[in-house]
Amino acid sequence: MDLLPAATAEEALALLSLPDAELLSRAACLRHAATGRSVSLCAIINIRSGHCGMDCSFCAQSRHDPAPQRGFPLLADAVLRERILALAATPVQRIGLVASGAALDGEDFERVLRLVAGLPAPVRGRLCASFGRLDARRMQRLVQAGIVRYHHNLETSERWYPRVCTTQRWEQRRDTARRALAAGLSLCCGGIFGLGETWEERISLAFALRDLGVAHVPLNFLHPQPGTPLAKRVPLAPEEALRIIAVFRHVLPEAALRVCGGRPLVLGARQGEIFAAGANALMTGDYLTTRGESLHNDLALIFAHGMEPDTDAAR
Repeated sequence: MDLLPAATAEEALALLSLPDAELLSRAACLRHAATGRSVSLCAIINIRSGHCGMDCSFCAQSRHDPAPQRGFPLLADAVLRERILALAATPVQRIGLVASGAALDGEDFERVLRLVAGLPAPVRGRLCASFGRLDARRMQRLVQAGIVRYHHNLETSERWYPRVCTTQRWEQRRDTARRALAAGLSLCCGGIFGLGETWEERISLAFALRDLGVAHVPLNFLHPQPGTPLAKRVPLAPEEALRIIAVFRHVLPEAALRVCGGRPLVLGARQGEIFAAGANALMTGDYLTTRGESLHNDLALIFAHGMEPDTDAAR
């Protein structure tokens, strides 16, 4: 199949002048050309939570906040294995293991690798690791353990990032993503919207992801959390969230655009419109610190809008 046409920066900005109906219709056509009616499903397991030394302004796990959410240490091996296998028995294609902190290291890292290496090969092939700023050696060890995909968001544009986090540079996030790719891992990399960024910042992020060659792009929407610097920020309107999805579809026409955190809050009863806006993937179940939708509800949503869950675990 020939590559679908990708918008230039000028064309992406020009899309913003289109009425909602036309913008979303064009995005839906691109989505259908790329993946038809298939919707990729993923779910995450929060394997270590809270007590994070990073000061990301949107996250309730930071110890820099006056009232961070209560965390927990790395899950016991038996508990983690049970949760992985339980998800592996569902239509969820990808199972994300997410650990708080700048990077998973030391004995926690070793424990996870040992557990992963002991899982059945088809299950290992569905795992996605989100372990922070790993160096090249640890990226290679993930590959050796059988993990095939790494998740590490850029979060926002290079210019806006210092307003979001001061304990890490945007370039460090980008370089972590590059190390994952260099190690031979598939990369899941996206951002979060509603942080006060402009449309120019959003489009800049989309092109940064395209420059990296990212094929799996999670799109999150801010769900303001008590105790965080953005606790009082008003969530995005559903129309704006849908337009973000549509613009990203034009810039990244071949990508899996996965709608993740903030979906129930921001879109509410309009969640089914994400497919008309160009999304072809979603995260089901709970998120790290907020409630999500059940797999049962998400499957019903998919079928109700003429879509079907993707069953190819290789994607």
